[in-house]
Amino acid sequence: MALEFLLPVSDKVLAHNTLLPGQAIGNKISIHTEKNGIPSLKGVQLAFIGVHECRNAFEKKLHRLAIDAIRIQWYKLMFGNWNCAVVDLGDVPEGAEVSDTYFVLNQVVSELVGQGIVPIIVGATQDITYPIYRSFDASGKMVNIVSIDSRFDFGSHDELISSHSYMSKIITEKPTNLFNFSNLGYQSYFNAQEALDLMDKLYFDAYRLGSLTNDLSVAEPVLRGAHIVGIDTRAIRASEMGGGSEFSPNGFDGREICTLSRYAGLSDTVTVFGVFESDNHPQSTQMVAQIIWYFMEGFGFRHPESPLESPDDFIKFTLPFEDRDLVFYKSQFSQRWWMGISFLEDPDNKTNTTALLPCTEQDYLDACNHNIPERWFKAQKKGFI
Repeated sequence: MALEFLLPVSDKVLAHNTLLPGQAIGNKISIHTEKNGIPSLKGVQLAFIGVHECRNAFEKKLHRLAIDAIRIQWYKLMFGNWNCAVVDLGDVPEGAEVSDTYFVLNQVVSELVGQGIVPIIVGATQDITYPIYRSFDASGKMVNIVSIDSRFDFGSHDELISSHSYMSKIITEKPTNLFNFSNLGYQSYFNAQEALDLMDKLYFDAYRLGSLTNDLSVAEPVLRGAHIVGIDTRAIRASEMGGGSEFSPNGFDGREICTLSRYAGLSDTVTVFGVFESDNHPQSTQMVAQIIWYFMEGFGFRHPESPLESPDDFIKFTLPFEDRDLVFYKSQFSQRWWMGISFLEDPDNKTNTTALLPCTEQDYLDACNHNIPERWFKAQKKGFI
């Protein structure tokens, strides 16, 4: 078992935990301790994991990420009215080489996902998205990654993997299981025009910070279709994170980033959730803890629904166009929208298992005015339809 490599939660954190009320998260979850070992995973739905690895950081880290400080803040928060079992599995050890750490994390995520458990990963650097992505190789399924980040993290063609270039490795390395990559909150002055052109060329989705802060609900269908969601905390403005030098004056505020986290939790396709690149300022540790809390809240209120499996729970709208009909579905329970997508005829194409594309009500209204939604066109270009 890959989980046997994990390091237990420190006695310092456990000592803090004894002072907490019974309703606090720290007293509502199972914890990997040196004394009791790894707790049973039977019935567990969420698993917290810390990753200190930072040797591939683009800007070298001067201090080790204080994951225990984040734990202490997370444990203090009150457990909500959620019917879900949560475990803290401790930390992934740093290997002799970065590749060793990647291997252990890959195996741990693969094992948990295989048991239907969603890992919540707090990592020092975002490049560990790469081994997380590779953990899906065995499933043979195509993967949608959503990164909440001020940068696209493509890097240069000849650059080794780092926290600013891991996406290039994901895109170019075989086997290629990436179906879609979406960036939420990019800031133009941090991204070269070539990176924007590449996003367009690959039919990926990019949402500028300003457009999202004007209407955050635009991000909900993007996150609803994700399998891996990663938050680079440098997408959060510096004043919200304690003003550290790694952070920018512009970015999401606390309410906005927690809303995005809750959207990710609500999505019944999100299989791995990660928060990366924080620092050790007390305000940062509180922010990360609250981001995790909102993901848990969203997860606690997940309501899997599908127009194909329970059509009576949806209102169906069919809009005729010259060469096709566009079909939309609206949930009568959650008021969420989907577009119907045709299957590919090629049985060898990995995308032929998906028949629905999350969308917004505005997509439907645009289609009513004979404007085919952009997300439909991008899906078509990538061979979705």
